[in-house]
Amino acid sequence: MAMRADDLIDRRRLRRKLTFWRGAAIAIAALGVIALAGWFYGEDLGGSSVDHIAKVRIEGTITEDEELIKRLETIRTSSQVKGVILAIDSPGGTTVGGESIYEEVRKLAADKPVVAEVGTLAASAGYMIASASDHIVARKTSIVGSIGVLIQYPDVSGLMDKVGIKLEEVKSSPLKAAPSPFKPTNEDERAMVRKLILDSYDWFVGIVAERRKMTRDQALALADGSIFTGRQGLANGLIDAVGGESVAIDWLATKGVDAKLKVVEWKDTERRGSFLFSKAIARSVGSALGLSETGSDVLHEIGADRLFLDGLVSVWHP
Repeated sequence: MAMRADDLIDRRRLRRKLTFWRGAAIAIAALGVIALAGWFYGEDLGGSSVDHIAKVRIEGTITEDEELIKRLETIRTSSQVKGVILAIDSPGGTTVGGESIYEEVRKLAADKPVVAEVGTLAASAGYMIASASDHIVARKTSIVGSIGVLIQYPDVSGLMDKVGIKLEEVKSSPLKAAPSPFKPTNEDERAMVRKLILDSYDWFVGIVAERRKMTRDQALALADGSIFTGRQGLANGLIDAVGGESVAIDWLATKGVDAKLKVVEWKDTERRGSFLFSKAIARSVGSALGLSETGSDVLHEIGADRLFLDGLVSVWHP
């Protein structure tokens, strides 16, 4: 009986060892598969370990986006990225947001060929970013342009009078906190705001003239806020070619980029949805309105986030 008990114990030990090593082998194999997949299909991880053309989507309302800036910088320093496609589909957003991304794209274009591929539209700050690329491609029916800057604010003073609400304020100078939605704007306040607008507008027009190789008068003629189809934009010098991704790749080929390279999308590693205004804000607004989380996401998707843009704005439809 003693021998049988010893045999039973030995068998149990052997089974435990076999189970351990089987588990270890499966884990190692799984890690190997993941590593191999990551090496070949690095786009799911935000990059790639083989030579490729990087694609970055710029969609929705444009605001300052630190994650995107870091992503563009990583693309710029990656030796595996041979060319870049900016897939733009945006009505614009804050002027500062457009400016910060414009400057980062210019840094990127200094090291690698960059082409902008316009989808449905690239208006205002969206067009500003497109102009930072070396070449702009748009569909025949895409919308481009809307070159300009604005500030919009409500005047609820009439409503306040109806409901019997008065605003009391003490301020250091007449133009402090102006313009205000709680009282009609006077001429001095309008003049101050107009100076802001014209200064940023002057800068925007200068960018268009420089990047599109126009005289200032030519740029001004197009910078009256008008929007153009891709075909009109081509005729007016706002874009360089009509087409989609294949046309963008053909242009990259003229800059020494192998057209057979795989196009790898560099995604938002923070999973925020590139260039879309924070969903948290839309959800907060939805909650305040008594909407469910799904209803709040609907607000975000239909562009209600644009209602809450602050500062100077370069956007087609605020």
